[in-house]
Amino acid sequence: MTPRPKASDSASSRPPLAKIRSLHCRPTGPRFTPRPASASGHQVYWRSARMHPISLVRRFCPPFSCPKHVGDCLSYLSSIFCSHLRPVSSWPERRLRVLVLLVGGLLFLQPATTSTHDIPADVTVQAIVKAQGQRLRMLVRVPLVAMQDFNFPQREEGYIDVEAAESMLRDAIMVWVGDELNVYEEDTLLTGQELVAVQVSHPTDRSFATYNEALARVTQQPLSNETNVYFENGLLDAMFEYPISSDQSNFSTDLTLARLGLRTVTVLRLVLPDGTVRPFEYLGNPGLVRLDPRWHQAAFRFVALGFEHILDGIDHLLFLACLVIPFRRLRPLVAIVTSFTVAHSVTLIASAFDLAPAAAWFPPLVETAIALSIVYMAVENIVGVKLRRRWLITFGFGLVHGFGFSFALRETLQFAGPHLLMSLLSFNVGVELGQLMVLVVLIPALGLLFRVVPERIGAVLLSALVAHTGWHWMSERASALALFDLSLQAPQWNLSLVANVLQWGALVLVIAGLLWLMSIIFPQTPAGNGKSPEPPSSA
Repeated sequence: MTPRPKASDSASSRPPLAKIRSLHCRPTGPRFTPRPASASGHQVYWRSARMHPISLVRRFCPPFSCPKHVGDCLSYLSSIFCSHLRPVSSWPERRLRVLVLLVGGLLFLQPATTSTHDIPADVTVQAIVKAQGQRLRMLVRVPLVAMQDFNFPQREEGYIDVEAAESMLRDAIMVWVGDELNVYEEDTLLTGQELVAVQVSHPTDRSFATYNEALARVTQQPLSNETNVYFENGLLDAMFEYPISSDQSNFSTDLTLARLGLRTVTVLRLVLPDGTVRPFEYLGNPGLVRLDPRWHQAAFRFVALGFEHILDGIDHLLFLACLVIPFRRLRPLVAIVTSFTVAHSVTLIASAFDLAPAAAWFPPLVETAIALSIVYMAVENIVGVKLRRRWLITFGFGLVHGFGFSFALRETLQFAGPHLLMSLLSFNVGVELGQLMVLVVLIPALGLLFRVVPERIGAVLLSALVAHTGWHWMSERASALALFDLSLQAPQWNLSLVANVLQWGALVLVIAGLLWLMSIIFPQTPAGNGKSPEPPSSA
Protein backbone atom coordinates (compact mmCIF):
# COMPACT_ATOMS: atom_id res chain seq x y z
CA MET A 1 0.00 0.00 0.00
CA THR A 2 1.37 3.42 -0.96
CA PRO A 3 2.45 5.37 2.15
CA ARG A 4 0.98 8.79 2.64
CA PRO A 5 3.49 11.63 2.86
CA LYS A 6 3.94 13.13 6.25
CA ALA A 7 2.34 16.45 7.09
CA SER A 8 5.69 17.66 8.40
CA ASP A 9 7.05 18.01 4.88
CA SER A 10 7.74 21.67 4.42
CA ALA A 11 6.94 23.73 1.36
CA SER A 12 10.64 24.38 0.83
CA SER A 13 11.29 20.68 0.25
CA ARG A 14 8.81 20.42 -2.60
CA PRO A 15 10.32 19.40 -5.93
CA PRO A 16 9.85 21.57 -9.02
CA LEU A 17 6.98 19.27 -10.01
CA ALA A 18 4.89 20.69 -7.17
CA LYS A 19 5.24 24.15 -8.63
CA ILE A 20 4.05 22.83 -11.99
CA ARG A 21 1.02 21.24 -10.37
CA SER A 22 0.17 24.32 -8.38
CA LEU A 23 0.15 26.44 -11.55
CA HIS A 24 -1.43 24.08 -14.09
CA CYS A 25 -3.37 21.35 -12.29
CA ARG A 26 -7.00 22.36 -12.06
CA PRO A 27 -8.69 18.96 -12.24
CA THR A 28 -12.41 19.06 -12.94
CA GLY A 29 -14.98 16.47 -13.88
CA PRO A 30 -15.80 13.00 -12.64
CA ARG A 31 -12.74 11.20 -14.03
CA PHE A 32 -10.35 12.06 -11.19
CA THR A 33 -10.62 13.37 -7.66
CA PRO A 34 -7.66 14.68 -5.63
CA ARG A 35 -7.11 13.80 -2.02
CA PRO A 36 -7.98 16.47 0.52
CA ALA A 37 -5.31 19.08 0.95
CA SER A 38 -4.99 18.25 4.62
CA ALA A 39 -3.73 14.81 3.78
CA SER A 40 -0.81 16.13 1.78
CA GLY A 41 0.49 19.54 0.95
CA HIS A 42 2.09 18.69 -2.34
CA GLN A 43 1.11 15.14 -3.42
CA VAL A 44 -1.91 14.49 -5.62
CA TYR A 45 -3.32 10.95 -5.70
CA TRP A 46 -5.45 10.12 -8.70
CA ARG A 47 -8.50 7.94 -8.29
CA SER A 48 -8.73 7.24 -12.01
CA ALA A 49 -6.24 7.47 -14.83
CA ARG A 50 -8.48 6.69 -17.75
CA MET A 51 -7.89 9.91 -19.66
CA HIS A 52 -6.36 9.80 -23.14
CA PRO A 53 -2.61 10.65 -23.05
CA ILE A 54 -3.12 13.58 -25.42
CA SER A 55 -5.75 15.00 -23.09
CA LEU A 56 -3.35 14.65 -20.15
CA VAL A 57 -0.60 16.47 -22.00
CA ARG A 58 -2.92 19.31 -23.02
CA ARG A 59 -4.39 19.69 -19.55
CA PHE A 60 -1.42 19.19 -17.24
CA CYS A 61 1.79 19.88 -19.13
CA PRO A 62 2.99 23.53 -18.93
CA PRO A 63 4.99 25.27 -21.60
CA PHE A 64 8.63 24.38 -21.06
CA SER A 65 11.89 25.66 -22.35
CA CYS A 66 14.53 23.52 -20.67
CA PRO A 67 15.27 19.80 -20.32
CA LYS A 68 14.52 19.96 -16.60
CA HIS A 69 10.90 20.91 -17.26
CA VAL A 70 10.62 18.14 -19.88
CA GLY A 71 11.75 15.58 -17.34
CA ASP A 72 9.34 16.94 -14.75
CA CYS A 73 6.39 16.66 -17.17
CA LEU A 74 7.30 13.13 -18.22
CA SER A 75 7.73 12.09 -14.62
CA TYR A 76 4.41 13.63 -13.74
CA LEU A 77 2.56 11.83 -16.56
CA SER A 78 4.25 8.55 -15.77
CA SER A 79 3.09 8.75 -12.17
CA ILE A 80 -0.50 8.59 -13.39
CA PHE A 81 0.01 5.28 -15.20
CA CYS A 82 2.30 3.53 -12.74
CA SER A 83 1.08 0.53 -10.79
CA HIS A 84 -0.52 1.23 -7.42
CA LEU A 85 -0.43 4.96 -8.32
CA ARG A 86 2.73 5.60 -6.37
CA PRO A 87 3.99 9.19 -6.13
CA VAL A 88 6.82 10.25 -8.40
CA SER A 89 9.12 10.98 -5.49
CA SER A 90 9.20 7.29 -4.62
CA TRP A 91 10.29 6.19 -8.12
CA PRO A 92 13.90 5.08 -8.56
CA GLU A 93 15.97 7.24 -10.86
CA ARG A 94 16.74 4.28 -13.13
CA ARG A 95 13.05 3.62 -13.78
CA LEU A 96 12.47 7.25 -14.69
CA ARG A 97 15.33 7.15 -17.18
CA VAL A 98 13.87 4.06 -18.85
CA LEU A 99 10.47 5.73 -19.06
CA VAL A 100 11.96 8.87 -20.62
CA LEU A 101 13.76 6.78 -23.24
CA LEU A 102 10.59 4.85 -24.08
CA VAL A 103 8.44 7.95 -24.44
CA GLY A 104 11.09 9.73 -26.46
CA GLY A 105 11.38 6.75 -28.78
CA LEU A 106 7.63 6.68 -29.33
CA LEU A 107 7.57 10.40 -30.12
CA PHE A 108 10.24 10.17 -32.80
CA LEU A 109 9.30 6.76 -34.20
CA GLN A 110 8.18 6.96 -37.82
CA PRO A 111 6.12 4.25 -39.54
CA ALA A 112 8.10 2.13 -41.93
CA THR A 113 7.12 2.31 -45.56
CA THR A 114 6.16 -0.87 -47.38
CA SER A 115 6.80 -1.78 -50.96
CA THR A 116 3.65 -3.82 -51.56
CA HIS A 117 1.51 -2.96 -54.57
CA ASP A 118 -1.98 -1.53 -54.48
CA ILE A 119 -4.96 -3.55 -55.67
CA PRO A 120 -5.60 -2.61 -59.31
CA ALA A 121 -8.98 -1.12 -60.16
CA ASP A 122 -9.76 -2.98 -63.41
CA VAL A 123 -8.31 -6.35 -64.36
CA THR A 124 -9.06 -8.34 -67.51
CA VAL A 125 -8.18 -12.04 -67.50
CA GLN A 126 -8.01 -14.03 -70.73
CA ALA A 127 -8.29 -17.81 -70.65
CA ILE A 128 -8.43 -20.42 -73.42
CA VAL A 129 -9.40 -24.02 -72.66
CA LYS A 130 -8.90 -26.98 -74.98
CA ALA A 131 -9.04 -30.71 -74.30
CA GLN A 132 -6.86 -32.86 -76.51
CA GLY A 133 -6.31 -36.56 -76.00
CA GLN A 134 -5.74 -37.28 -72.33
CA ARG A 135 -4.73 -33.72 -71.42
CA LEU A 136 -6.64 -30.47 -70.91
CA ARG A 137 -4.73 -27.26 -71.47
CA MET A 138 -5.66 -23.88 -70.04
CA LEU A 139 -3.80 -20.82 -71.30
CA VAL A 140 -4.15 -17.80 -69.02
CA ARG A 141 -3.08 -14.17 -69.44
CA VAL A 142 -3.25 -11.72 -66.52
CA PRO A 143 -1.77 -8.24 -65.94
CA LEU A 144 1.42 -8.19 -63.92
CA VAL A 145 -0.02 -5.53 -61.60
CA ALA A 146 -2.48 -8.15 -60.35
CA MET A 147 0.44 -10.11 -58.86
CA GLN A 148 0.31 -8.29 -55.55
CA ASP A 149 2.93 -8.65 -52.79
CA PHE A 150 5.60 -9.69 -55.31
CA ASN A 151 8.49 -7.32 -56.00
CA PHE A 152 10.07 -8.58 -59.21
CA PRO A 153 13.73 -7.74 -59.87
CA GLN A 154 14.30 -4.91 -62.29
CA ARG A 155 17.06 -3.83 -64.61
CA GLU A 156 18.62 -0.39 -64.59
CA GLU A 157 16.21 0.86 -67.24
CA GLY A 158 13.26 0.00 -65.01
CA TYR A 159 12.25 -3.04 -67.04
CA ILE A 160 11.56 -6.32 -65.29
CA ASP A 161 14.55 -8.65 -65.21
CA VAL A 162 12.61 -11.51 -66.78
CA GLU A 163 15.43 -14.04 -66.67
CA ALA A 164 16.16 -13.47 -62.98
CA ALA A 165 12.48 -13.39 -62.05
CA GLU A 166 11.49 -16.76 -63.56
CA SER A 167 11.05 -18.57 -60.24
CA MET A 168 9.21 -15.60 -58.73
CA LEU A 169 6.93 -15.42 -61.77
CA ARG A 170 6.04 -19.07 -61.29
CA ASP A 171 5.32 -18.52 -57.61
CA ALA A 172 3.18 -15.47 -58.34
CA ILE A 173 1.06 -17.17 -61.01
CA MET A 174 0.46 -20.15 -58.73
CA VAL A 175 -0.49 -18.04 -55.71
CA TRP A 176 -2.81 -15.64 -57.50
CA VAL A 177 -4.12 -17.72 -60.41
CA GLY A 178 -3.25 -21.40 -60.25
CA ASP A 179 -4.92 -22.02 -56.91
CA GLU A 180 -8.11 -20.32 -58.16
CA LEU A 181 -8.59 -22.50 -61.25
CA ASN A 182 -11.13 -25.24 -60.56
CA VAL A 183 -11.86 -27.42 -63.59
CA TYR A 184 -14.41 -30.25 -63.61
CA GLU A 185 -14.79 -33.22 -65.93
CA GLU A 186 -18.33 -34.61 -65.73
CA ASP A 187 -18.84 -33.01 -62.29
CA THR A 188 -15.52 -34.41 -61.00
CA LEU A 189 -12.89 -31.91 -59.88
CA LEU A 190 -9.66 -32.40 -61.81
CA THR A 191 -6.49 -32.84 -59.79
CA GLY A 192 -2.86 -33.03 -60.79
CA GLN A 193 -2.59 -29.47 -62.05
CA GLU A 194 0.79 -28.78 -63.64
CA LEU A 195 2.28 -25.40 -64.47
CA VAL A 196 4.02 -26.09 -67.77
CA ALA A 197 5.35 -22.69 -68.79
CA VAL A 198 5.24 -18.98 -68.01
CA GLN A 199 5.96 -16.02 -70.24
CA VAL A 200 6.04 -12.23 -69.96
CA SER A 201 4.47 -10.28 -72.82
CA HIS A 202 4.28 -6.70 -73.96
CA PRO A 203 0.86 -4.99 -73.58
CA THR A 204 0.59 -4.70 -77.38
CA ASP A 205 0.96 -8.45 -77.88
CA ARG A 206 -2.10 -10.00 -79.60
CA SER A 207 -1.14 -13.66 -79.49
CA PHE A 208 -4.16 -14.60 -77.33
CA ALA A 209 -6.48 -13.90 -80.25
CA THR A 210 -6.36 -17.60 -81.16
CA TYR A 211 -5.46 -20.79 -79.33
CA ASN A 212 -2.55 -21.73 -81.61
CA GLU A 213 -0.93 -18.29 -81.38
CA ALA A 214 -1.28 -18.23 -77.60
CA LEU A 215 0.19 -21.73 -77.30
CA ALA A 216 3.15 -20.77 -79.46
CA ARG A 217 3.76 -17.60 -77.46
CA VAL A 218 3.81 -19.36 -74.09
CA THR A 219 5.69 -22.55 -74.95
CA GLN A 220 7.95 -21.88 -77.93
CA GLN A 221 9.60 -18.66 -76.81
CA PRO A 222 11.88 -18.82 -73.75
CA LEU A 223 11.96 -16.16 -71.08
CA SER A 224 14.37 -13.49 -72.23
CA ASN A 225 15.31 -9.95 -71.30
CA GLU A 226 14.70 -9.04 -74.91
CA THR A 227 11.11 -8.53 -73.75
CA ASN A 228 11.23 -5.00 -72.35
CA VAL A 229 8.18 -4.48 -70.16
CA TYR A 230 7.47 -2.47 -67.07
CA PHE A 231 5.66 -3.93 -64.11
CA GLU A 232 2.79 -1.45 -64.51
CA ASN A 233 1.81 -2.53 -68.04
CA GLY A 234 3.30 -5.99 -68.54
CA LEU A 235 1.32 -9.20 -69.09
CA LEU A 236 2.00 -12.57 -67.48
CA ASP A 237 1.09 -15.65 -69.53
CA ALA A 238 0.93 -19.21 -68.24
CA MET A 239 -0.10 -22.66 -69.41
CA PHE A 240 -1.64 -25.22 -67.05
CA GLU A 241 -2.31 -28.86 -67.87
CA TYR A 242 -4.69 -31.37 -66.27
CA PRO A 243 -4.96 -35.12 -66.84
CA ILE A 244 -8.43 -36.09 -68.15
CA SER A 245 -10.22 -39.26 -69.21
CA SER A 246 -11.39 -38.11 -72.64
CA ASP A 247 -11.50 -34.95 -74.71
CA GLN A 248 -15.16 -35.76 -75.50
CA SER A 249 -16.23 -35.19 -71.88
CA ASN A 250 -18.25 -32.21 -70.71
CA PHE A 251 -16.13 -29.73 -68.79
CA SER A 252 -17.01 -27.02 -66.30
CA THR A 253 -15.00 -24.28 -64.63
CA ASP A 254 -15.20 -22.35 -61.40
CA LEU A 255 -12.61 -19.58 -61.70
CA THR A 256 -12.47 -17.49 -58.52
CA LEU A 257 -10.33 -14.67 -59.86
CA ALA A 258 -12.32 -11.71 -58.53
CA ARG A 259 -9.65 -10.96 -55.91
CA LEU A 260 -7.17 -9.93 -58.61
CA GLY A 261 -8.73 -6.46 -58.78
CA LEU A 262 -11.56 -4.29 -57.62
CA ARG A 263 -13.36 -5.16 -60.87
CA THR A 264 -12.26 -8.35 -62.58
CA VAL A 265 -13.57 -9.35 -66.01
CA THR A 266 -12.79 -12.85 -67.27
CA VAL A 267 -12.88 -13.60 -71.00
CA LEU A 268 -12.99 -17.39 -71.34
CA ARG A 269 -13.03 -19.35 -74.59
CA LEU A 270 -13.61 -23.07 -75.01
CA VAL A 271 -12.12 -24.69 -78.10
CA LEU A 272 -14.14 -27.79 -78.95
CA PRO A 273 -12.51 -30.85 -80.59
CA ASP A 274 -14.02 -29.85 -83.96
CA GLY A 275 -12.41 -26.40 -83.73
CA THR A 276 -15.56 -24.50 -82.76
CA VAL A 277 -14.89 -21.68 -80.30
CA ARG A 278 -17.45 -20.95 -77.60
CA PRO A 279 -16.81 -17.57 -75.89
CA PHE A 280 -17.76 -16.52 -72.36
CA GLU A 281 -17.38 -13.19 -70.60
CA TYR A 282 -18.39 -12.49 -67.03
CA LEU A 283 -17.66 -10.22 -64.10
CA GLY A 284 -16.26 -11.42 -60.77
CA ASN A 285 -16.89 -14.99 -59.66
CA PRO A 286 -19.90 -16.44 -61.53
CA GLY A 287 -19.74 -19.82 -59.84
CA LEU A 288 -19.85 -23.06 -61.79
CA VAL A 289 -19.87 -22.43 -65.55
CA ARG A 290 -20.69 -25.40 -67.77
CA LEU A 291 -18.65 -24.89 -70.91
CA ASP A 292 -20.62 -27.38 -72.99
CA PRO A 293 -23.89 -27.98 -71.12
CA ARG A 294 -26.47 -30.62 -71.94
CA TRP A 295 -30.00 -29.48 -72.72
CA HIS A 296 -31.38 -30.22 -69.26
CA GLN A 297 -28.48 -28.43 -67.56
CA ALA A 298 -29.10 -25.33 -69.66
CA ALA A 299 -32.85 -25.58 -68.98
CA PHE A 300 -32.44 -25.72 -65.20
CA ARG A 301 -29.99 -22.83 -65.22
CA PHE A 302 -32.26 -20.55 -67.24
CA VAL A 303 -35.40 -21.42 -65.30
CA ALA A 304 -33.57 -20.25 -62.18
CA LEU A 305 -32.35 -17.10 -63.97
CA GLY A 306 -35.87 -16.21 -65.11
CA PHE A 307 -37.30 -16.77 -61.66
CA GLU A 308 -34.64 -14.57 -60.05
CA HIS A 309 -35.03 -11.85 -62.67
CA ILE A 310 -38.75 -11.32 -62.19
CA LEU A 311 -38.28 -11.11 -58.43
CA ASP A 312 -35.40 -8.63 -58.76
CA GLY A 313 -37.19 -6.44 -61.35
CA ILE A 314 -39.17 -3.98 -59.24
CA ASP A 315 -40.62 -2.29 -62.34
CA HIS A 316 -42.10 -5.57 -63.59
CA LEU A 317 -43.50 -6.28 -60.13
CA LEU A 318 -45.19 -2.87 -59.96
CA PHE A 319 -46.73 -3.47 -63.38
CA LEU A 320 -48.12 -6.78 -62.11
CA ALA A 321 -49.48 -5.00 -59.04
CA CYS A 322 -51.33 -2.55 -61.28
CA LEU A 323 -52.89 -5.48 -63.12
CA VAL A 324 -54.01 -7.16 -59.90
CA ILE A 325 -55.37 -4.21 -57.88
CA PRO A 326 -58.86 -4.09 -59.53
CA PHE A 327 -59.42 -7.85 -59.13
CA ARG A 328 -60.27 -10.01 -56.14
CA ARG A 329 -60.11 -13.40 -57.83
CA LEU A 330 -57.50 -15.20 -59.89
CA ARG A 331 -59.84 -16.43 -62.64
CA PRO A 332 -60.55 -13.02 -64.26
CA LEU A 333 -56.78 -12.48 -64.44
CA VAL A 334 -56.21 -15.49 -66.71
CA ALA A 335 -56.76 -13.55 -69.94
CA ILE A 336 -54.65 -10.58 -68.81
CA VAL A 337 -51.73 -12.62 -67.52
CA THR A 338 -51.83 -14.88 -70.59
CA SER A 339 -51.69 -11.92 -72.97
CA PHE A 340 -48.78 -10.42 -71.04
CA THR A 341 -46.93 -13.76 -71.14
CA VAL A 342 -47.47 -14.31 -74.86
CA ALA A 343 -46.46 -10.76 -75.73
CA HIS A 344 -43.21 -10.61 -73.79
CA SER A 345 -42.30 -14.12 -75.01
CA VAL A 346 -42.53 -12.94 -78.63
CA THR A 347 -40.24 -9.94 -78.23
CA LEU A 348 -37.89 -11.85 -75.92
CA ILE A 349 -37.29 -14.53 -78.54
CA ALA A 350 -37.12 -11.96 -81.34
CA SER A 351 -34.49 -9.98 -79.47
CA ALA A 352 -32.43 -13.12 -78.83
CA PHE A 353 -32.33 -13.70 -82.59
CA ASP A 354 -31.09 -10.12 -83.20
CA LEU A 355 -34.41 -8.66 -84.35
CA ALA A 356 -34.21 -5.80 -81.85
CA PRO A 357 -32.56 -2.51 -82.86
CA ALA A 358 -28.88 -2.40 -81.97
CA ALA A 359 -28.80 1.40 -81.50
CA ALA A 360 -27.55 2.78 -78.19
CA TRP A 361 -30.81 4.70 -77.63
CA PHE A 362 -33.00 1.59 -77.76
CA PRO A 363 -32.46 0.31 -74.16
CA PRO A 364 -33.26 3.69 -72.52
CA LEU A 365 -36.28 4.01 -74.83
CA VAL A 366 -37.59 0.63 -73.66
CA GLU A 367 -36.94 1.47 -70.00
CA THR A 368 -38.86 4.73 -70.40
CA ALA A 369 -41.76 2.89 -72.05
CA ILE A 370 -41.84 0.38 -69.17
CA ALA A 371 -42.17 3.22 -66.67
CA LEU A 372 -44.90 4.73 -68.86
CA SER A 373 -46.80 1.42 -68.78
CA ILE A 374 -46.77 1.49 -64.97
CA VAL A 375 -48.10 5.06 -64.88
CA TYR A 376 -50.81 4.30 -67.43
CA MET A 377 -52.09 1.20 -65.65
CA ALA A 378 -52.08 2.98 -62.28
CA VAL A 379 -54.01 5.96 -63.67
CA GLU A 380 -56.47 3.58 -65.32
CA ASN A 381 -57.11 2.00 -61.92
CA ILE A 382 -57.73 5.43 -60.38
CA VAL A 383 -60.04 6.69 -63.13
CA GLY A 384 -62.06 3.48 -63.18
CA VAL A 385 -62.30 2.61 -66.88
CA LYS A 386 -63.90 -0.53 -68.24
CA LEU A 387 -61.72 -3.60 -67.96
CA ARG A 388 -63.28 -5.89 -70.57
CA ARG A 389 -60.50 -5.26 -73.12
CA ARG A 390 -57.69 -4.78 -70.68
CA TRP A 391 -55.92 -7.85 -72.00
CA LEU A 392 -55.39 -5.98 -75.29
CA ILE A 393 -53.60 -3.07 -73.59
CA THR A 394 -51.63 -5.53 -71.50
CA PHE A 395 -50.55 -7.30 -74.69
CA GLY A 396 -49.12 -4.07 -76.08
CA PHE A 397 -47.19 -3.30 -72.93
CA GLY A 398 -46.07 -6.93 -72.74
CA LEU A 399 -44.23 -6.45 -76.03
CA VAL A 400 -42.28 -3.62 -74.42
CA HIS A 401 -41.52 -5.62 -71.25
CA GLY A 402 -40.23 -8.47 -73.41
CA PHE A 403 -37.48 -6.23 -74.75
CA GLY A 404 -36.68 -5.31 -71.15
CA PHE A 405 -36.33 -9.00 -70.27
CA SER A 406 -34.01 -9.46 -73.25
CA PHE A 407 -31.54 -6.90 -71.90
CA ALA A 408 -31.06 -9.00 -68.77
CA LEU A 409 -30.92 -12.22 -70.79
CA ARG A 410 -28.41 -10.95 -73.33
CA GLU A 411 -25.40 -11.39 -71.03
CA THR A 412 -26.42 -14.87 -69.89
CA LEU A 413 -27.21 -16.47 -73.26
CA GLN A 414 -23.50 -17.28 -73.53
CA PHE A 415 -24.10 -20.04 -70.97
CA ALA A 416 -26.76 -21.70 -73.14
CA GLY A 417 -24.28 -23.60 -75.27
CA PRO A 418 -25.93 -24.99 -78.40
CA HIS A 419 -29.37 -24.96 -76.76
CA LEU A 420 -30.45 -21.39 -77.51
CA LEU A 421 -34.16 -21.96 -78.05
CA MET A 422 -34.42 -24.31 -75.08
CA SER A 423 -32.71 -21.72 -72.88
CA LEU A 424 -35.08 -18.97 -74.06
CA LEU A 425 -38.15 -21.05 -73.32
CA SER A 426 -36.72 -22.08 -69.95
CA PHE A 427 -36.03 -18.46 -69.03
CA ASN A 428 -39.61 -17.66 -69.94
CA VAL A 429 -40.86 -20.52 -67.77
CA GLY A 430 -38.87 -19.13 -64.86
CA VAL A 431 -40.39 -15.69 -65.40
CA GLU A 432 -43.90 -17.16 -65.42
CA LEU A 433 -43.24 -19.16 -62.25
CA GLY A 434 -42.08 -15.96 -60.55
CA GLN A 435 -45.15 -14.08 -61.75
CA LEU A 436 -47.44 -16.86 -60.53
CA MET A 437 -45.84 -16.80 -57.10
CA VAL A 438 -46.27 -13.02 -56.91
CA LEU A 439 -49.94 -13.28 -57.89
CA VAL A 440 -50.62 -16.07 -55.39
CA VAL A 441 -49.21 -13.88 -52.62
CA LEU A 442 -50.55 -10.52 -53.81
CA ILE A 443 -54.22 -11.38 -54.40
CA PRO A 444 -54.90 -12.73 -50.87
CA ALA A 445 -52.90 -9.85 -49.38
CA LEU A 446 -55.07 -7.31 -51.19
CA GLY A 447 -58.18 -9.19 -50.10
CA LEU A 448 -57.12 -8.90 -46.45
CA LEU A 449 -56.29 -5.21 -46.91
CA PHE A 450 -59.67 -4.39 -48.43
CA ARG A 451 -61.42 -5.95 -45.46
CA VAL A 452 -59.96 -3.17 -43.33
CA VAL A 453 -59.95 -0.34 -45.89
CA PRO A 454 -62.88 0.32 -48.28
CA GLU A 455 -62.11 -1.37 -51.58
CA ARG A 456 -62.40 1.68 -53.81
CA ILE A 457 -60.37 3.91 -51.48
CA GLY A 458 -57.69 1.26 -51.08
CA ALA A 459 -57.42 0.71 -54.84
CA VAL A 460 -57.07 4.45 -55.47
CA LEU A 461 -54.45 4.92 -52.75
CA LEU A 462 -52.33 1.96 -53.88
CA SER A 463 -52.56 2.99 -57.52
CA ALA A 464 -51.60 6.56 -56.63
CA LEU A 465 -48.46 5.33 -54.85
CA VAL A 466 -47.52 3.17 -57.82
CA ALA A 467 -48.21 6.01 -60.26
CA HIS A 468 -46.03 8.36 -58.20
CA THR A 469 -43.12 5.91 -58.31
CA GLY A 470 -43.59 5.21 -62.01
CA TRP A 471 -43.73 8.93 -62.81
CA HIS A 472 -40.36 9.52 -61.16
CA TRP A 473 -38.85 6.60 -63.06
CA MET A 474 -40.30 7.84 -66.32
CA SER A 475 -38.88 11.34 -65.75
CA GLU A 476 -35.41 10.05 -64.91
CA ARG A 477 -35.31 7.62 -67.83
CA ALA A 478 -36.68 10.19 -70.25
CA SER A 479 -33.89 12.55 -69.19
CA ALA A 480 -31.34 9.83 -69.91
CA LEU A 481 -33.00 9.13 -73.27
CA ALA A 482 -32.82 12.82 -74.22
CA LEU A 483 -29.01 12.62 -74.12
CA PHE A 484 -29.00 10.39 -77.22
CA ASP A 485 -29.22 11.58 -80.79
CA LEU A 486 -32.61 10.32 -82.00
CA SER A 487 -32.41 11.85 -85.45
CA LEU A 488 -33.27 9.40 -88.21
CA GLN A 489 -31.14 9.07 -91.29
CA ALA A 490 -32.26 7.82 -94.66
CA PRO A 491 -31.48 4.09 -94.89
CA GLN A 492 -29.20 2.75 -97.56
CA TRP A 493 -30.93 0.11 -99.61
CA ASN A 494 -28.95 -3.10 -99.65
CA LEU A 495 -29.46 -6.78 -99.02
CA SER A 496 -29.01 -6.36 -95.26
CA LEU A 497 -31.76 -3.75 -95.10
CA VAL A 498 -34.09 -5.93 -97.16
CA ALA A 499 -33.45 -8.86 -94.83
CA ASN A 500 -34.23 -6.72 -91.79
CA VAL A 501 -37.46 -5.46 -93.34
CA LEU A 502 -38.54 -9.01 -94.10
CA GLN A 503 -37.73 -10.13 -90.57
CA TRP A 504 -39.67 -7.28 -89.01
CA GLY A 505 -42.54 -7.94 -91.37
CA ALA A 506 -42.62 -11.56 -90.26
CA LEU A 507 -42.60 -10.43 -86.63
CA VAL A 508 -45.55 -8.09 -87.25
CA LEU A 509 -47.47 -10.92 -88.88
CA VAL A 510 -46.81 -13.19 -85.89
CA ILE A 511 -48.04 -10.51 -83.48
CA ALA A 512 -51.16 -9.89 -85.58
CA GLY A 513 -51.90 -13.61 -85.70
CA LEU A 514 -51.57 -13.93 -81.93
CA LEU A 515 -53.90 -10.99 -81.38
CA TRP A 516 -56.51 -12.55 -83.67
CA LEU A 517 -56.22 -15.89 -81.88
CA MET A 518 -56.54 -14.32 -78.45
CA SER A 519 -59.55 -12.27 -79.52
CA ILE A 520 -61.27 -15.56 -80.32
CA ILE A 521 -60.27 -17.18 -77.04
CA PHE A 522 -61.11 -14.10 -74.92
CA PRO A 523 -63.86 -12.30 -76.89
CA GLN A 524 -65.39 -10.17 -74.12
CA THR A 525 -63.66 -11.36 -70.99
CA PRO A 526 -65.46 -9.96 -67.98
CA ALA A 527 -63.34 -8.48 -65.26
CA GLY A 528 -65.25 -9.04 -62.10
CA ASN A 529 -68.43 -7.09 -62.84
CA GLY A 530 -67.06 -5.83 -66.13
CA LYS A 531 -65.86 -2.52 -64.67
CA SER A 532 -63.24 -1.31 -62.34
CA PRO A 533 -64.24 -1.40 -58.70
CA GLU A 534 -67.05 1.04 -57.90
CA PRO A 535 -68.09 2.27 -54.47
CA PRO A 536 -70.06 -0.58 -52.86
CA SER A 537 -73.81 -0.12 -52.90
CA SER A 538 -75.71 -0.23 -49.66
CA ALA A 539 -77.23 -3.60 -48.97
